[in-house]
Amino acid sequence: MNQKRTYMRILGFIKPYRSLLVIAMVCMVMVSLLTAGQAYMLKPLVNEIFFNKDHFMLMVLPPALILLFFVKGIFDYSYKYLLQNVGQSVIRDLRNKLYGHIQSLSLSFFHKTPTGELISRIISDVTLIQGAVSNVLVGILKDTTTVIALIGVIFYLNWRLALISMVLLPIIVYPIVKFGRKHRRLSRKNQQTTAQVSNILYETITGNRIIKAFCTETYEKNRFGAMLDHLFLIIMRDTRIKAVSHPLMEFFAGIGIALVLWYGGNQVLNGVSTPGDFFAFMAALIMVYEPLKGLSKINSALQQGIAATERVFDILDIETDVSEKKEALELPVIRESIGFHNVSFRYDDKTMVINDVDLQVKAGEVLALVGSSGGGKTTLVNLIPRFFDVSSGSLTIDGIDIRDVTLKSLRKQIGIVTQQTILFNDTVKHNIAYGSPDATEEEIVAAARAAHALKFIEQFPEGFATVIGESGAKLSGGERQRISIARAILKNAPILILDEATSSLDTESEREVQQALENLMQNRTTLVIAHRLSTIRNADRIIVIQKGRIVEQGTHDTLLPQDGVYKMLHDMQFQNEAMQLNNAE
Repeated sequence: MNQKRTYMRILGFIKPYRSLLVIAMVCMVMVSLLTAGQAYMLKPLVNEIFFNKDHFMLMVLPPALILLFFVKGIFDYSYKYLLQNVGQSVIRDLRNKLYGHIQSLSLSFFHKTPTGELISRIISDVTLIQGAVSNVLVGILKDTTTVIALIGVIFYLNWRLALISMVLLPIIVYPIVKFGRKHRRLSRKNQQTTAQVSNILYETITGNRIIKAFCTETYEKNRFGAMLDHLFLIIMRDTRIKAVSHPLMEFFAGIGIALVLWYGGNQVLNGVSTPGDFFAFMAALIMVYEPLKGLSKINSALQQGIAATERVFDILDIETDVSEKKEALELPVIRESIGFHNVSFRYDDKTMVINDVDLQVKAGEVLALVGSSGGGKTTLVNLIPRFFDVSSGSLTIDGIDIRDVTLKSLRKQIGIVTQQTILFNDTVKHNIAYGSPDATEEEIVAAARAAHALKFIEQFPEGFATVIGESGAKLSGGERQRISIARAILKNAPILILDEATSSLDTESEREVQQALENLMQNRTTLVIAHRLSTIRNADRIIVIQKGRIVEQGTHDTLLPQDGVYKMLHDMQFQNEAMQLNNAE
């Protein structure tokens, strides 16, 4: 990404707060001018009080110095507070925009991007940008203004000495530019490695049960340790650059001060200059080198911020695969059918997953989708809520292409219950009412009752106010599934997608969940992806999908005599169940 373009884009986020920024900058300029004033006051202090023994100046200058420090302190507090306000506001806006953009992206983005990577960009990278916006913006203006003001003072006091001291200034600035480029490259590597660390943490913490089951604690510990070692090496290389830049600048500054001390001392001894002039000049010169060193530190933070900004903008620049047309219509409630018209779909323009599917699902029909794993069943139903867009062909509801309607009006008509239940670390009530914020207590209880969840909910000490833990960790598999079904019942969507909703449950839980699903399916257009064929015997129609194509369709009773794929799947499952029963006996 072009560095100038990066600056301009981050300035776009700062623009709404420009009035606060202007006030902060005025305060910073005042701090710089008052700092130069402190250096200049050494001249009358030394000459008038210590050499001319002026009692009046002794009475006036100390209070004036106190006033100067007091006023400077007010301006110093003001600019730091205001700039922190601007910086934090920009970061809040940037995080909101980044999070909102991530939520707008299609499922294919989440399939390709690790969760830890996204968390790292929203938290770590944006925090580094905050340092660049607040501290760098402060430092560059304040230190640059201070340097200019102090250089003005030293030239006013003694232009010959000023020229000698300025000889080494380009040499002092060189490390800032040279080391800054290296620091930026290392900062980007640092942030990339930090994201990988975050991803390992997320995977191993959420997958801790599998780690324990397979006794891979040592392997994961070594893998995490190796990544930390890699991060450590990057940080230490960066630290070496930062550590060498400051002493190098101080060394050149020391040479300059030594030259000034030799030449200026000779001028004082020869009577060409007064001690007050010399001490004021030395104070100003020493003060010049401090903000120059500060600029070196600022450059380090700036390069870190730029690297982080580029990573954040990389995400913001990703365009979603599923976009909404500007003139998109509101989709009316389904009355006739869902239509797949020669639909094909491929991931990343490579792997064909759905191949020329032509299918009509009547309103109120229960359609079951069966077939071997990887055949494309889930992908096919995921096209209906536009989690993905078709690669070719069209998908319609009541003859309206779903790409012509708003995503909200489309997805409001669809309820989904999957094998992998997604619940939040919140109360039972809020999980059931998720997506239905206006639901009443009575409606929530009724949904729980219809989902066969009310009995176990009422057994909790806090009932519907019980917090269920991350991903519903405090509930059993069957309980989690019934909460998910209650959520779908409360949504009351006319189209229902059931993606192997009972495949991971034991027999007793499956029976409870199946009864809940029957309540949910009433008067709805339902697409059921089934692993256990026994659960879809009563479906109005069954389609068999193989390698992205519909190879058979009919009812259970009409498909079995055909001696095709459905019969083969049925017999295989029947044999497996028989073997499990014999083993149990």
